[in-house]
Amino acid sequence: MGNRGRAGRVRMILADVDGTLTDGSVTPLPEGEELKSYNTKDGLGVMIAQLAGLKVGLITGKSSKALEGRAGRLNIDELYQGVIDKRPAFDEILSRHGLSADEVAFIGDDLNDLPLLSACGLSAAPADAVDAVRRSVHLVCRRRGGEGAFRELVDFIIGAQKKWDLVRSRFGELFERKI
Repeated sequence: MGNRGRAGRVRMILADVDGTLTDGSVTPLPEGEELKSYNTKDGLGVMIAQLAGLKVGLITGKSSKALEGRAGRLNIDELYQGVIDKRPAFDEILSRHGLSADEVAFIGDDLNDLPLLSACGLSAAPADAVDAVRRSVHLVCRRRGGEGAFRELVDFIIGAQKKWDLVRSRFGELFERKI
C-alpha cells in the first residue's frame, strides 16, 4: 500500500515534541523551566486536523508547563509527558479511542520514536531527523522539526482524504461565529 492509501485510513495524528514540534533547542531558565519555540504553522495544522475530524495527541519524553498550556490552547486530545517508553502510552491511546494502529499517523525524529514509527499505519519524520529514523519511515517531510514538519504531515493526510473542502467550510464557519 502506498502512502496516500495509508494516509486515507488515518483517524488520529500523534507527534513527538522536541525535535518534531520544536527545533530541539532548549534554553534553561533560572526557575528551572525551559524555553522552547513552537511554529504557528504547526499550531494551525493541529486546528486543520481537528476541523477535518481527526484527533491529535502528543507523546514526549520531557515534561513542560509551557507544553501543557499549548496543548490546552490547541485542544489537543491526548498529552503524555515524561514518557521514556512511548509504546504503553500509544497502546492506551488506541484503546481509549477505539483505534487500530493502522488508523494512526506518528511523526518523530529520534531513536526513542522508532517503536511507534514501526507500529503505526503512517510514519513520518522531519527532514532533520536522525538517519535511522529517516530510513525507517513512510514519509520524510521537506520541512525540519519546529519549522512546519507537523503541518506538512497534516496537509498530506487531508489531501489524501480529500477533506480540503470540508476544512475550508468549517474554517469559514469559525470566523463567521466570531464576527
